[in-house]
Amino acid sequence: MANSDHIVSGFDRDLESIQAKIMRMGGLVEEAISKASEALDKNDVELAKIVRKGDKAIDALELQVNEEAARIIALRAPAASDLRAVLSVFRVSANLERIGDYAKNIAKRSQAVIELPTVPGSTSSLRRMARQVELMLKDVLDAYIQKDADLAEDVRQRDLEVDQMYSALFREYLTHMMEDPRHITTCMHLHFMAKNIERMGDHVTSVAEQVIYLVTGEMPDEDRPKEDKTPYVGT
Repeated sequence: MANSDHIVSGFDRDLESIQAKIMRMGGLVEEAISKASEALDKNDVELAKIVRKGDKAIDALELQVNEEAARIIALRAPAASDLRAVLSVFRVSANLERIGDYAKNIAKRSQAVIELPTVPGSTSSLRRMARQVELMLKDVLDAYIQKDADLAEDVRQRDLEVDQMYSALFREYLTHMMEDPRHITTCMHLHFMAKNIERMGDHVTSVAEQVIYLVTGEMPDEDRPKEDKTPYVGT
């Protein structure tokens, strides 16, 4: 019995270590979202560069998380709910890494937008949309650590708001482009950034679904509501 307790204790310690890295990774991603949208809103090229450089730390943490999770599976041979907990680590870290990539893409495009004609009010709208995703990410990370399926489901449902914001921005950019051809290049960049933020919301929702799976052992039955039906090409 003592040996069994020792094994369980060892597994718990290993899992807590990985989850601490997940939370650190999540914190860096939240910061990247905030700084990327701020860089665009304030025409701050240096801040955009900081976001792009900071993506390396997110990637490095994902690698560490995956290596430690693989080691747990090899050494501990977890079963049932313990295995679910370890497998969720791979999926959560992958989604966080993709969100970080989208934040980096926004920072990259913001450096180009700064040199182009300004579209009134467009960057503040994007920043509000990014803030919505940032808050969703904060809540879903709390749900992950607390194993709160209800909070995860709340986050999952809130993705519809992000989709609606994206659809509104898409129509707004089309209007600007039709009214003034000088805004076409700017609006194309802004559209790609808005789509990046919408994709971030999708990845946050995927984390929420993993939390629900972790807690209940089942993925959500119903398809989550989706608003976006607009075409998209690019990254």
